[in-house]
Amino acid sequence: MNDCAEYYEFIEAHAEERVGDLALRLNAFSPEARTFILRQIEGRQRLRAKVPSWCAVPRLHFPPRLSLEQCSGEVTARYKATLVEHWVEKLDHPILVDLTGGMGVDFSFMAAHCAEAVYVERNAELVELAVHNFPLLGLTQARTVCSEASTFLDTLSFADILFLDPARRDEIGRKVVRIEACEPDVCALSASLRSRCRHLLIKLSPMLDVRDALDRLPGIEAVHIVAVDGECKEILLCCRGLLQHEATVALDPIEIPITCVDLSSTGRRPSATFSFTFSDESTAPLRLAENLSGWLYEPNAAVLKAGAYRSLSQQFDVVTLHPNTHLYVGTSAQPRLDFPGRVFRLTDVVGFSKSELRRVAALRQVNLTVRNFPSTVAELRKRFKWSEGGDHYVFACTLSDGKKTMLVCEKVK
Repeated sequence: MNDCAEYYEFIEAHAEERVGDLALRLNAFSPEARTFILRQIEGRQRLRAKVPSWCAVPRLHFPPRLSLEQCSGEVTARYKATLVEHWVEKLDHPILVDLTGGMGVDFSFMAAHCAEAVYVERNAELVELAVHNFPLLGLTQARTVCSEASTFLDTLSFADILFLDPARRDEIGRKVVRIEACEPDVCALSASLRSRCRHLLIKLSPMLDVRDALDRLPGIEAVHIVAVDGECKEILLCCRGLLQHEATVALDPIEIPITCVDLSSTGRRPSATFSFTFSDESTAPLRLAENLSGWLYEPNAAVLKAGAYRSLSQQFDVVTLHPNTHLYVGTSAQPRLDFPGRVFRLTDVVGFSKSELRRVAALRQVNLTVRNFPSTVAELRKRFKWSEGGDHYVFACTLSDGKKTMLVCEKVK
């Protein structure tokens, strides 16, 4: 049924139309065909921005809405593929096994760098889609298996790279963030996983407590905290497998390198990368701002998630406004455009006296951010009658002496 040329012709002809409007125009098709056609049109529309290269492939099949919402984006999938590419560059016949295949987006980009690739998924419908889609994506080396991850792992003798993206919802659909609460439990399977591979790559929720994961999971040699356009998307744990030939010494958790990266979904700006260790963070001094002038720096979401507050201050020679405000100022002649986050020119510092507040009350449009401040964005917008947008950026925050203030800025980067 799904190979009928008439269905694909309808899908292509109506790819840009609203699915709700199309439903009434499919009476000539069977109920099963109508469901298939509408699902494909909706899937392409929903994933056009998220996985654009897939949507450019004719006749690719898309799953129900829930799987579309949970699948990885192309930007983060390509990032994981760069890690795989680095690991396999000296291997003659690299083998990848994805134990939690899902829709197959991550798998498709990582598999492109491997001579053999095995996709394992317990959902039979997703496996059926993978069987159809992978040849269309040029993944002729891919093999699909319908199985639980732990069941397949028992039969696996070796892989250069094992990848897992554990389910982050419990049996009644609630989100979980603790690493041992995910399914499968990578902590319980750690020894079995590492004994079968050279490299183990685990993708986890951006809500995960990184320090807790470093303490609980053995063999971690690197952590990547990945954001896209300022939104933290995932945490990647890179673990050393036990089949590597080089002698290794386990790293102390506080010495494990953590890379914070903010990727661009459009490619219009370079990716911002910052690396540190918790050892760096614990030994870096707390540097508090004494004067408010020059440039204001706002760390990106990946850096904030990592908690690299003092390390950031030390590496970029900037000082923080308050230990819990997480905004920085610098007085260099030129702004640090390599700073991992947004950069602003500080134009005014406004306290909460009546005379000072008149200066910000005169503004009509502002881009407002609240940091370590008692009022919400909505409350401040209502109070000052500000609309969203414009060229003015206002940060309502608390300074190191406890003073509440508003910083008026112009965006540089």
